[in-house]
Amino acid sequence: MADDMNFNPTRDDFAALLDESLGGASDFAEGTVIKGLVVGVEKDVAIIDIGLKTEGRIDVKEFGVDEAGKPTVKVGDTVEVFLERIENALGQAVISREKAKREEAWTRLEEVFARNEPVNGAIVGRVKGGFTVDLGGASAFLPGSQVDIRPVRDVGPLMGKEQPFAILKMDRPRGNIVVSRRAILEEARAEQRTELVSQLQEGEIREGVVKNITDYGAFVDLGGIDGLLHVTDMSWKRVNHPSQVLAVGDTVKVQIVKINPDTQRISLGMKQLQSDPWDGVEAKYPVGAKFTGRITNITDYGAFVELEAGVEGLVHVSEMSWTKKNVHPGKIVSTSQEVDVIVLDVDSSKRRVSLGLKQAAANPWEKFLADHPIGSNVEGEVKNATEFGLFIGLDGEIDGMVHLSDLDWAVSGEEALAKYKKGDVVKARVLDVDVEKERISLGVKQLAGDPLAGDTFRRGQTVTCTVTEVTSGGIEVKFGEDDAPMTAFIRKSDLSRDRQEQRPERFAVGDRVDAQVTTVDKAARRVSVSIKALEMADEKEAIEQYGSSDSGASLGDILGAALREKAKND
Repeated sequence: MADDMNFNPTRDDFAALLDESLGGASDFAEGTVIKGLVVGVEKDVAIIDIGLKTEGRIDVKEFGVDEAGKPTVKVGDTVEVFLERIENALGQAVISREKAKREEAWTRLEEVFARNEPVNGAIVGRVKGGFTVDLGGASAFLPGSQVDIRPVRDVGPLMGKEQPFAILKMDRPRGNIVVSRRAILEEARAEQRTELVSQLQEGEIREGVVKNITDYGAFVDLGGIDGLLHVTDMSWKRVNHPSQVLAVGDTVKVQIVKINPDTQRISLGMKQLQSDPWDGVEAKYPVGAKFTGRITNITDYGAFVELEAGVEGLVHVSEMSWTKKNVHPGKIVSTSQEVDVIVLDVDSSKRRVSLGLKQAAANPWEKFLADHPIGSNVEGEVKNATEFGLFIGLDGEIDGMVHLSDLDWAVSGEEALAKYKKGDVVKARVLDVDVEKERISLGVKQLAGDPLAGDTFRRGQTVTCTVTEVTSGGIEVKFGEDDAPMTAFIRKSDLSRDRQEQRPERFAVGDRVDAQVTTVDKAARRVSVSIKALEMADEKEAIEQYGSSDSGASLGDILGAALREKAKND
């Protein structure tokens, strides 16, 4: 059977022979850490017997050197090595001390990572995006953002210095380890902060050093822990930016206003160490009193006026000017300007004071009424002409309005309005002044007086008219006083008693004729006149005085007698 094995070996027989040839090497697996014996040191190479057919060789530098530079490894030492290959092309085992140390470090680090514990290491180099850290045989990556709590410009002092790191991530197949120094510092700071916060109390007064200034406040170091001093808690008066009050490095005395136990945030205050200027503000600034203040801030809705340090009042845009409406406050006042104001309202609970700027100056409507009582005459320029009247510029930068119904006695408002344009200087009479509503009513036609006032014109009255226009249907005439004339239209049928004389063309513009008032309508402001009615009235009077046609006298005789009598009296 032995002959059969020798001449016809199976696969198992071949494996047994190979195993026997290697001296039991099947107990060794490539890629594992095994123990070996140092059997010799020749120059820079250590010869290691690992129990295989041939020994392995390792550079003595992988074992390290002493202070004199001599190798620390010696014959007889038992060492752990990493078996890369059982046999190479030269028949030698390929082993490594460095890789053995790395595998040992990985195993140790995995246990530390599982327990969530820190590990000691040293920053040994700089790479893209961070640094390389030696963790005692294993190399790790330290991102630049994980070096410190705050950005570090110079990492030189940290290089080569053994210090603790937190393992954030491990990937053994890829050989990737990510660590953080910042996590260790934050944890230490959190513990320290918790201890310091427990020693502080709200209302306590402490000294601190200003470490940083932002747009919204300043951070003050209270001895290992920072508190925020908000800009609104620096002073009772308005502070536009913290740098107006503090500078980095200043030592300040602050009061602990609030401590948040959950977030461990500390709010500080400086103004709380001073007396509150709002105490008794209602007594200091009574309603109606006049004060001088300084403009500190201008907004779209008004301007803030500082009455004293820490006490500001608001002048609403509606209380800034008597005459300038719907304009930005910045066009009326400017920052830092000294102004006189009147206190309109005080609300100490809401820490508000309402002020009036225009109230500190004379009311232009009251002044106008005092200077120009109702019934007096004024003169001004037409500022604007609207569909309902004219706006006239008056003293004190105010306007008065002439309603179209107050432009002319004789013509319609629209017709009278067409006679005026912007820029015309006109005279008017003050009809009414409403100070509360800031309105002034003026009248132009009132300057001439009302031609229908009283009994100026009565029915049956004879008036002398001047022809102003001749039309096919009659004539237009004016009569009465020159400064307040009345107009009327005499129809064709009213031009004469004689039908043949009822011809408008027999009149010319400028002719003066006598006519009789037939109707007076004061409500409609209309007076009707008739030449025909006057002739009939004259005829009637002559008949009554000189006889009638029934007595044998002709109408011509009667009128002739009347005319002769009239001429004799004249």
